Amino acid sequence: MKIAVVGAGAIGGYLGARLSAAGEEVTFIARGANLAAIKASGMKLIGEDGAEIRATNARAIEKTADAGPQDAVLLTVKAHQVAALAPELRHLCHAQTTIVTMQNGIPWWYFHKHGGEHDGQAVRSADPDGSIARSIDPDRIIGSVVYPAANLIAPGVVQVVEGNRFTLGELDGTTTPRVQAISENLARAGFKAPIISDIRSEIWLKLWGNLSFNPISALTHATLVDICQFLLTRELATQMMTEAEAIAKKLGVTFRVSIERRIAGAEKVGAHKTSMLQDVEQGRPMEIEALVGSVVELGALTSTPTPHISAVYACTTLLAKTLNASGGKLTIGS
Repeated sequence: MKIAVVGAGAIGGYLGARLSAAGEEVTFIARGANLAAIKASGMKLIGEDGAEIRATNARAIEKTADAGPQDAVLLTVKAHQVAALAPELRHLCHAQTTIVTMQNGIPWWYFHKHGGEHDGQAVRSADPDGSIARSIDPDRIIGSVVYPAANLIAPGVVQVVEGNRFTLGELDGTTTPRVQAISENLARAGFKAPIISDIRSEIWLKLWGNLSFNPISALTHATLVDICQFLLTRELATQMMTEAEAIAKKLGVTFRVSIERRIAGAEKVGAHKTSMLQDVEQGRPMEIEALVGSVVELGALTSTPTPHISAVYACTTLLAKTLNASGGKLTIGS
């Protein structure tokens, strides 16, 4: 299978390196030092056990137009980065090309083939001007929920922290030959890639933690275990998750675990810094709209009050504005 990995960061590098090592024809769409490193010596992957894989057969290309049509496109950039590159994805597509979306949060395609009163509704938090929807044919899309944690520790070098599961699902819940083919390719590369009939419920299950723990950690600079063991922030996370659950249930989503069990799972992860806290510390843009703003939007759409989520959203958005104005470095006033 010819596979393009758009975004050769931690998750993209993890996927591409293993797929290439398993014999797939992988092309990384990358830039800067990362592009140069992959071109020079391939993508290096350091597994949980310390074992190393170096994908020297994979291509690395800066411009999508130079990559040629692919059988599958793994879109592994962050949600707020999709709009800028969406128009270029057409260069990677032939008539049967599938695009696997691997972003956190509520995706722009959420209501495509959703059914019910909101079918076809745009999610403006994920796609403010509609440019993503205009650029990417939604019928090409397979949804995916990413569970592994990995870090790009140097250009062309990814270190896996833990996990190897990438859940897959067609937007209409069917099991098609194309989703089966991608699942089988991922499995041959050593990943767990189950196909489920309700990808949206899986999205909400992960989002449940992301929408609460990520912004709270960004605002407090606390790790997961600190948030969960401090009574006030644990209660805040619980209230945010309760509001989100009410929204999701109105949209037909079923949660297979309780809020307490979800929080307990986060607590067991320990002194882990969420991705949003890491973004704050490194001066990078945060995924606020995909993880929090989108839930506020769906709350309004379903007439569901979101006082706790909205308050945290307001504070985190102001934090982002402050960071942006200071060039990514937060300083306390005199």
